[in-house]
Amino acid sequence: MDFKRKERYSVEDLLKIMEILRSENGCPWDREQTHQSIRKNMIEETYEVVEAIDRQDPVLLQEELGDVLLQVVFHSRMEEEAGRFSFDDVADGICKKLIERHPHIFGDVVAADAEQVLKNWDAIKKQQKGQDSYAQTLADVPNVLPALMRASKVQQRAARAGFDYENIQQALDDLKSELQELSSALKAGDSKNAGEELGDLLFAAVNVSRFLKLDGEETLTAATEKFIRRFTRVEQLSAQKGVDMKTAGIDALNDLWKQAKQDCHS
Repeated sequence: MDFKRKERYSVEDLLKIMEILRSENGCPWDREQTHQSIRKNMIEETYEVVEAIDRQDPVLLQEELGDVLLQVVFHSRMEEEAGRFSFDDVADGICKKLIERHPHIFGDVVAADAEQVLKNWDAIKKQQKGQDSYAQTLADVPNVLPALMRASKVQQRAARAGFDYENIQQALDDLKSELQELSSALKAGDSKNAGEELGDLLFAAVNVSRFLKLDGEETLTAATEKFIRRFTRVEQLSAQKGVDMKTAGIDALNDLWKQAKQDCHS
């Protein structure tokens, strides 16, 4: 095998290792993988990077970034074997994109603040993608993104076209309106319409979070973690009081929930 072990490796070594693994005499598992078969791996590794960031763990972050880089190299190698592009082409493409979309650094455009930078970025991106309408920029948001994240991005792009509330109160009013429409659908026994109205309610909630400058995904994650903490406390209290949660009834459980909220302080 044409590979020499080292004390420290580089990106070039990683590319060589992947070439070896995908070669005729390489690893049987690595050889049989396709873009589709390892698609979910990219998603999982990305979320593990996010977790490392949230935990403020630089050691774990370094490891998880390596796992994401492996996915990039893996997919690039498949394309190189097919003769379409290589890892170098990927690097070349992102370098050119960064240079083109930072004319205030690599050109003579002036951008006094971060807001102007983003406006320039969006304008250049729209031109490069041949988008001649704001509707096209909305449709360009990947539908595989988490729903709350996609909703926020779509709303942000619509807002750049001037299609937005004037203030958060209008967003709150719309949220209340959607809740009323959901209630009406439920009272009418219209389950199909209720599903549509629930979607509208969630979309409206994302609008509120956007006006609060909060990330919907992060906000919901925090709420879920809070629920887990309180539920854990309810279970502990149930055990202490000899209460069977499955048969106690909602009133008794609500009392325990109130106690759990006081005990958890969040």
